[in-house]
Amino acid sequence: MKQYVIGSLLILAVMKPGFAQKKASLKAADLSINLEVLSRNDGRIQSVLRLKNNGKAELPASGWKIYFNSRVVKTWAKDSTIATIKHVNGDLFCLSPLKAFKTVPAGAELQLQLALESMNNVTERPQGFYLVWDKNPDHGESISKLTYKPFPAHLKEEQELAAKIYQRNTGIKDIAESDLPAVFPTPVSYAKQEGAFKLSAAVQLVTGGVFEKEAKGFADELAKILGKTPVVVKASEKGGIFFEQESSMAKEAYELSIRSEKIVIKAGDAAGAFYAIQSLKTMFPAKAWASVQTVISLPAARVKDAPRFGFRGFMMDVGRNFQPKSEVLKVLDLMALYKLNVFHFHLTEDEGWRLEIPGLPELTAVGAQRGHSQGEQKSILPSYGSAAAAGTNSGSGFFTKADYVEILKYATARHILVIPEIETPGHARAAIKSMDARYSRLMKAGQKAEAERYLLRDLNDQSKYRSVQGFDDNVVNVALPSTYAFLEKVTDELIAMHKEAGAPLTTIHFGGDEVPAGVWEKSAAADQLSKTDPEVKGTDALWYYYFSKMNQLLKARGLYLSGWEEIGLRKMEVNGERKMLPEPRFVNENFHADVWNNLTGNEDLAYKMANAGYKVVLTPVTNFYIDLAVNPSFEERGQNWGGYVDVDKPFYFIPYDYYKNVKEDEQGNPVDLSVFKDKERLTEKGKSNIVGLQAPLWSETIKTPAQLEYMMLPKLLGLAERAWAKDPEWATTTDAAKEKAAYDQAWSEFVNVLGKKELPRLTYYSGGYQYRIPTPGVQTGNGQLEANLQLPGFTIRYTTDGTEPGKNSLIYKTAIPFKGTVKLRAFDGAGRGGRTILIK
Repeated sequence: MKQYVIGSLLILAVMKPGFAQKKASLKAADLSINLEVLSRNDGRIQSVLRLKNNGKAELPASGWKIYFNSRVVKTWAKDSTIATIKHVNGDLFCLSPLKAFKTVPAGAELQLQLALESMNNVTERPQGFYLVWDKNPDHGESISKLTYKPFPAHLKEEQELAAKIYQRNTGIKDIAESDLPAVFPTPVSYAKQEGAFKLSAAVQLVTGGVFEKEAKGFADELAKILGKTPVVVKASEKGGIFFEQESSMAKEAYELSIRSEKIVIKAGDAAGAFYAIQSLKTMFPAKAWASVQTVISLPAARVKDAPRFGFRGFMMDVGRNFQPKSEVLKVLDLMALYKLNVFHFHLTEDEGWRLEIPGLPELTAVGAQRGHSQGEQKSILPSYGSAAAAGTNSGSGFFTKADYVEILKYATARHILVIPEIETPGHARAAIKSMDARYSRLMKAGQKAEAERYLLRDLNDQSKYRSVQGFDDNVVNVALPSTYAFLEKVTDELIAMHKEAGAPLTTIHFGGDEVPAGVWEKSAAADQLSKTDPEVKGTDALWYYYFSKMNQLLKARGLYLSGWEEIGLRKMEVNGERKMLPEPRFVNENFHADVWNNLTGNEDLAYKMANAGYKVVLTPVTNFYIDLAVNPSFEERGQNWGGYVDVDKPFYFIPYDYYKNVKEDEQGNPVDLSVFKDKERLTEKGKSNIVGLQAPLWSETIKTPAQLEYMMLPKLLGLAERAWAKDPEWATTTDAAKEKAAYDQAWSEFVNVLGKKELPRLTYYSGGYQYRIPTPGVQTGNGQLEANLQLPGFTIRYTTDGTEPGKNSLIYKTAIPFKGTVKLRAFDGAGRGGRTILIK
């Protein structure tokens, strides 16, 4: 989605008579920027951008440029004679003065009036401003003093949203913790028994010679809780936790018997034993990880369990913004606890290559660094506000080979399969620029053949295109033999790393999405290929040629191809309309397609592909894209091009009949289910091709571990429940009244489990997670204010004197008199607060 900006440029100071221009000595640190949103009319944002000169030297009339990341932006009318804003590439723009520009003295201000077609929330504001002097074009200085002021109608919109949230929360019942399900995600069966097992540091873990890795891993976990590592033995006559192998049990299934004298874990494989351990851990008190426990009482019970889907995935994007290895390991801990078993590792993007590949140093020396660099020989251009200097924020960073091997070992020990993603042929700008830098280095050394060995673009390509993200040079040329040499090299190095780690590698995800129109149309290499292979003519044919080659490359190494839905689609003319339909030539090639597009017009695309024979991972944007904002609040982080996703969207998704429970469209409006009456339904054959569910977390708006955890939790727990547990009653009944009653009860149970058990646990587990604490719902009327919360177990605190509510502020219990100003904020049990809501 692109937003168009028009504006008016004003100079709020003029040169004094006789003022002599001094040599420029102003620094970026002397500048500050304030963006004030003035109004929102007819969907258009009117704002003003103020650049203030706080230094002692003037900002001269020429000789400088200011770069920044933004939606599409430009000056207009008479101001186009004063200054110009040009699109550089991607989301990078450049403001530069023209001849009519006047010097801005010390203490004065440059004002740029803007009107944006839309600015949905805080994450879509212009950002990453930096100054470059013409005399030193290879060096940029970040303008770090940035402030933002919301629009006047902001308060009204926030209050209206709080009222809607209140209404949504009214159906949630407060359920006593003792009445909540004991195990999460919901097991196949749970039968309560009499008595309890007293778990202490004296407990023995008895393996009987099986599942020893899992037992030792559990002992290490118990040491954190009990203060001492329990003994792991092969046999014992005493009580303890016993592991037994039952070969007749299904993969990943387990049985758990808790009696007062012992606990018995039965499983057919190590994964099943591991998941039994995770179920035990969710039976521990939520605060068990907060401090050393003397004894933990586990209620006697019998549990029989197995997952619904064999693929229960989470996709982590580190390409657009990097996350450190420590955060990746925390994510793996979280996945393991909730029985997610596929880590889709999105390692490369237009904006960053994040994995060391031996023999190709430029991939990380250039492609993993974002910063201002002439010709991008030292780094790739800034994106998403990463600003001027490389290596200083989440725009830069990569995993060494040793890091990656460590991550693989960590995941494998937790029965998590890692699927690396190397985005191609689109979304590949970091790789292309890296190989350009390699080409330049080797050409200077006189090594022409070696320079061309891994080149990813046709040097004579005159094709014109623009990707969705604004790039005109982000697609590898699939007609070049060097492209396949590069991808073969990367594939073989990935295989070697997985082998070194002892980690399985079944597939590599090669992307395939969002290749723009116009690519390869004027490529000399593509033209030459069409002459030697007449069947390869035009971009559609080149698409099939590319994925045929990649399929062969992977099959020769015992792997299968994974990608986004486009790997199994082709463009066809249907009743005069260009449509994407399943590509029949790849149906029997075991392609695994992550189908994300279920937006208007494509609601049945996943079912079409599964019915046609493709292996489908359900990854619908409307329900599982957890990078989307939770709601339309201007203060919420995330995007909204595919709608809004809170924890309810993953929870109420019905995999085999997802039309049945659609509640709103991508604009958040109620949906009439009759719009799905002519959509393709999933056949029995199609059901067999649904391999699982996946939630992606794209990182355009995520720059820190805390921001990642805020977007990930608690949404990911909805996905965990839906991927593991069988269809609930409300998903299968045909009685509308029964469906509503059953759903309301299930939803109340789920949010009570989150609020009273799982999120309190995650406050301490694996060092603690910065999950999102929901904002209160608020309703006013008749001089009263009422508030409620999505998560029972959390506390609403408030103030009436205009101060920010803190962990010692008044607790909201019942309706309060409403006059003047009230601020409300939710807190978890550890005293951490969410975002404040102002009502006045």
